Amino acid sequence: MTTIKTTRKRNMKVASRLRRKQRIRKRVYGTAARPRLSVFRSANHIYAQVIDDDTGRTLCAASTLDKDLKATLTGLKKSVEAKKVGELVAQRCLAVGLNSVVFDRNGFIYHGRIKAVADGAREKGLKF
Repeated sequence: MTTIKTTRKRNMKVASRLRRKQRIRKRVYGTAARPRLSVFRSANHIYAQVIDDDTGRTLCAASTLDKDLKATLTGLKKSVEAKKVGELVAQRCLAVGLNSVVFDRNGFIYHGRIKAVADGAREKGLKF
């Protein structure tokens, strides 16, 4: 059972991330030529999607729950899983014809799994 103090601290962490997210989203905008690669990190999984903000459409996406990727991720560290997600989303972008994106870290610190997604996407040829 969580105490009131730990619950309040957790809510403050989420609120701080959402404030950072708003500051970032003021400047980061995805167009058809250069869509936004948005990354979300939960406790167990990582999700990445490429969004065209002009039309509000998701052009491609990948996550650790993806059928193509899930079987190969067993027994790997979370940062390695994140890198594989970055590689998969880059492959899907290149298949659609997108070479360049704007990276949206979604309020998370550019470190660890968030950085691993970006590195994996860069290694497969996606430009930021």
